[in-house]
Amino acid sequence: MRHRERLSVFVLLVLCVTWSANGGNILVWYTEGSHWINMKPVLETLVDRGHQVTVLVPSTSMYMNKSEPSRFSYEPFNVSVSKEDMQRMMEKVFYFSIYEMPHMSYLEIYIKFMSIIKDNMQYSLKYLDGVLKSETTMKRLKEGKYDLLLSDPVFPGSDLTADILGLPLVFSLRFSLAHNWERLCGQLPAPRSFVPGAVSKLTDKMDFSERVWNFLFYTLQDAVFDYIFWPELDKYYSEVKGEPTSACEMMGRADIWLMRTYWDFDFPRPFLPNFKFVGGIHCRPAKPLPKDIEKFVQSSGDDGIVVFTLGSFIKNITMEKANMIASALAQIPQKVLWRYSGAKPETLGANTRLYDWIPQNDLLGHPKTRAFITHGGTNGIYEAIYHGVPMVGIPLFGDQPDNMVHMKAKGVAITVQINFMKTEDLRDAINSVINDKSYKENAMRLSSIHHDRPVSPLNESVFWIEFTMRNKGAQHLRVKAHELTWYQYHSLDVLVFLLAMVLLLIIIFIKTCRFCLRVCCGRKGKTKQKAE
Repeated sequence: MRHRERLSVFVLLVLCVTWSANGGNILVWYTEGSHWINMKPVLETLVDRGHQVTVLVPSTSMYMNKSEPSRFSYEPFNVSVSKEDMQRMMEKVFYFSIYEMPHMSYLEIYIKFMSIIKDNMQYSLKYLDGVLKSETTMKRLKEGKYDLLLSDPVFPGSDLTADILGLPLVFSLRFSLAHNWERLCGQLPAPRSFVPGAVSKLTDKMDFSERVWNFLFYTLQDAVFDYIFWPELDKYYSEVKGEPTSACEMMGRADIWLMRTYWDFDFPRPFLPNFKFVGGIHCRPAKPLPKDIEKFVQSSGDDGIVVFTLGSFIKNITMEKANMIASALAQIPQKVLWRYSGAKPETLGANTRLYDWIPQNDLLGHPKTRAFITHGGTNGIYEAIYHGVPMVGIPLFGDQPDNMVHMKAKGVAITVQINFMKTEDLRDAINSVINDKSYKENAMRLSSIHHDRPVSPLNESVFWIEFTMRNKGAQHLRVKAHELTWYQYHSLDVLVFLLAMVLLLIIIFIKTCRFCLRVCCGRKGKTKQKAE
């Protein structure tokens, strides 16, 4: 078995090396934030392997910096949205998610949520205008002679652009709400009985009431998409194509879906041949720390250190929360490295040092790291899994609460709520994940699962991108479910036919019995008359 696995890996690497000798020309769709962080290692590896990579970047991008030194090229385009408008929209979303949502009813949350989706859709379409409705940009893209389009579909339109340019399409996606895109467009099976909807805060071990909620969650999220998301996108796509066009069907034409999750993080579920689970693309071994940080880390002695960050989007929090958190950190024996850009908390202890930026991955891979306090972003969680570090979660927005439910279910994390936690809650949570050895043991077990693959997630991602270019697509991996109607997919037409046949047989049987009874009764009557 070992020999066969090694042979498979060798063949995979030979194919990759053979293709890289004839590099392709790859167009990359624009994205933002942590999505861009996940995309960059893939692009750098593709460049290393001899491919030309061109990245579409909007004029108001907050994280894609076309002026920074890079080994891939940028294709800039103008959008009618200012950076200030985007920042205001994001701050609005953060404020709602962190401070308003915990105090609202489900109805109020959904009303506000639909309003946010509408606003976000309008911004997304304005970005898309900068590509598809710009003659200059489309002319350059058509002249680029690209072999493939690589996209994170969080920003819509890459599928339509790939269709217009006649390019194979590869998606790199973490998730969609309730797996809407994956299920309805990609045809990925998701039985509601044991596959929790994304962001439902459920695990795969559901009792009856949880299965009811999971069923309703899928239904409600699908209704939101059907009411707001898909009609707007269908209208836009139809306008560009000049004919009625389904955006979901267009998305379903993607050749490969690179799903940025894996079974160390996610729960087991059915999947299809063109869905590849590659969670942890950006993870890598730790590098040496800067000298000043290394000195502070070494000063922790046997107690070790705690790494604390709330991600790239959240730069600071209210002073009340900062003082409460600082007070909790001051009560633990470990040294703490806290990424924080706000005003210095009054309760900050001597064991805690504030940084505008920290080398998070390198700190998590340091032997003195005992715990990771995180907002629950997928990138940070995967780095903690990679290095086997237990976590304390302070989820803030988006998929973060759901991510921490996954980590808690796997026995590697404790979660506290930022709006309701007290100083002692955070202090006790940190002490528990450090002193209770089961958290470290479970973290090391997940780390072992993450590393025990025939090929790394980064190399697997690159392989499938090159595979799609080599074969001019991967349509042979798409299931025929794409060509079925909803009633054909669920075999409802077959069920109706069989029921009709059963009903017909019952009717024939009843009619036959009645006929036989009439014949028998008629004969008996005639025999009686003759006897008389």
